[in-house]
Amino acid sequence: MTLVVDGANVVGSVPDGWWRDRFAAAVRLRDALVPVAAAGLPGVVPGPVRVVLVVEGAARGVEPVDGVDVVSAPGSGDDTIVSVATGAGAPTWVVTADRALRERVRAVGAQVLGPTSVPRR
Repeated sequence: MTLVVDGANVVGSVPDGWWRDRFAAAVRLRDALVPVAAAGLPGVVPGPVRVVLVVEGAARGVEPVDGVDVVSAPGSGDDTIVSVATGAGAPTWVVTADRALRERVRAVGAQVLGPTSVPRR
């Protein structure tokens, strides 16, 4: 099982000052996702689950940690998320609120969850 997280979309879903330091906001999200790898998302995605955080722009370069793989999008974050979801195998969930991206990942067989489904801190 794979959970692909749209880092920019999830970080941007709450106006908590993330825009002042996008890199640090992505690091906080990555760290908050560590327990998800073992426990999953109760009632939604059973654990253990492979967690992949996709980052872009100023958040590129965030390092992976045990439990959370990090992919720095070389260009479009959305294109990278679709690519990761396509290669992940089933079942795959993608966390995003982006409507166009939701349609693209559904077309490759992924299920979709909203940003509030994952911990942010």
